[in-house]
Amino acid sequence: MLEFALQLKSRNETLFNFGLLCFFFAVIFLLLTKITSTQVYQVNAWYKPFKFAFSTFTFAWAMAWYCHYLPSFSIQGYNWTLIILLGFEILYITVMAAQGKQSHYNVSSPFFSLMFRMMALAATLVTLFTAYVGFLFFLHDFPELPTYYLWAIRMGIVVFVIFSFEGFLMGSRMSHSVGLINDNSNLFILGWSKTVGDLRVAHFLGMHALQVLPIVAFYILKNNKLTLLAGILYVTLAVLTLIQALQGKPLFAEKSNSSPSQHPNQLL
Repeated sequence: MLEFALQLKSRNETLFNFGLLCFFFAVIFLLLTKITSTQVYQVNAWYKPFKFAFSTFTFAWAMAWYCHYLPSFSIQGYNWTLIILLGFEILYITVMAAQGKQSHYNVSSPFFSLMFRMMALAATLVTLFTAYVGFLFFLHDFPELPTYYLWAIRMGIVVFVIFSFEGFLMGSRMSHSVGLINDNSNLFILGWSKTVGDLRVAHFLGMHALQVLPIVAFYILKNNKLTLLAGILYVTLAVLTLIQALQGKPLFAEKSNSSPSQHPNQLL
């Protein structure tokens, strides 16, 4: 791991440091979930900034690694786009968590409504720029890379982009839940609902194809056909979880004595 970190730093020190900073704050946010009791949507308020900071850490490091392969690519422009836009999201989510207020779906005032739209814009711009990076991986040849690894990177970016835009589905519903309004559970750190459908499951799986597929292809599969099959199976899993969520069914159901009609966040 140390060797990987040192090589990553030599490839892209800017994104390496940004990712490391996000990881540092993710650890702090996770510790705050253990020593504070402020809640937003039935869970500790600090879980949300933790998840965003940790996810940004993995995203920044993955893209720092992949972009190194691209010839004649303006990496500093991409670096600072990620840092400014994703840094803004994490900062705003953190400030709102500290106040025990929701950051997403919050349109209770003109300012909060504007900030919610600004976060959506930031995520969109990062996704579009990353889609462009994916296009470059299709445009160029990379004879120095194993074919299965190259296709895993391509598939990982494509799936990431598709399921990143799934966020608009949640935004249009003003809820990540189907059946209740923004229901959460104590499902480890993820907080996915165990009562109703949760659109964040497919969002999570799809976006992290960016890391999963290349790692599995490079270290385990080492085969073109197996890598393609793994990509198809991975996408199928993400799509099935999306369909399941849209049907109002949780990924992991929890038996409850209370009916949905008794839930304080029930959709009317």
